[in-house]
Amino acid sequence: TTQFLEDLQPGQWREALILDPQGHIEQQLFLVDDGETTYLHLDGEKVTSLIAYLESMKFMLRVEVKDVSSDFAILRAPGKSDDIGGPYALVPRAELQETEDAFNSSNLQVGMWAIEAERIAQGRARISLDTDHKTIPNEIGALNKAVHMKKGCYRGQETVAKVFNLGHPPRRLVLLHLDGSNVELPKHGDAVYLDGKEVGTLGTVARHYELGPIALALVKRNTPPTSTLTVAGIAASQEILVPVE
Repeated sequence: TTQFLEDLQPGQWREALILDPQGHIEQQLFLVDDGETTYLHLDGEKVTSLIAYLESMKFMLRVEVKDVSSDFAILRAPGKSDDIGGPYALVPRAELQETEDAFNSSNLQVGMWAIEAERIAQGRARISLDTDHKTIPNEIGALNKAVHMKKGCYRGQETVAKVFNLGHPPRRLVLLHLDGSNVELPKHGDAVYLDGKEVGTLGTVARHYELGPIALALVKRNTPPTSTLTVAGIAASQEILVPVE
């Protein structure tokens, strides 16, 4: 993976990516270790391909790869959001109701729309929704986060290092603040325009309790950061997430 994990402590969560040989993002993982087993949390549709990849990478060490989705659940625990969207709790399903009751005794439970709105407001891309098959980590602000810049020898590293050292990524992730006077929100995948010219693609969209309608988008790097963009006829200002220069 792109993450350095040798010093991962029990109970500590980290984000990591798996890239293809050209540096394009294939997998997004959230990892936690209990001292004996490392658990990987990811979107359900990626499980089969991840297991196949991990099985293909087994060499000298005796490692068992197993889908334990039916045995464990992931909860967003109460507390201020951390850098990877947590704090998270890995809970055996036999203890799920008890844990939920404990959380709800002193906190208000919210749904995934609220969690997604928080994620978007923090500028954290969700792979396959805010990215495409060409996306590299440099474009979404993952360097020194999901990508450890001093780790060597992972697949796709050459692209990440070359773009970091010699230039700029072709696109950049931005947080769009949408004109709130429109009742309808634009849709995932809508084109983003500057003066009638297409400059990017819309990712996830949400209504935030403070910021109003917001979205993530991938736009061309040379898109002026102070310019007003439009998506589905709705005006949108940019909040910079990835440095332009």
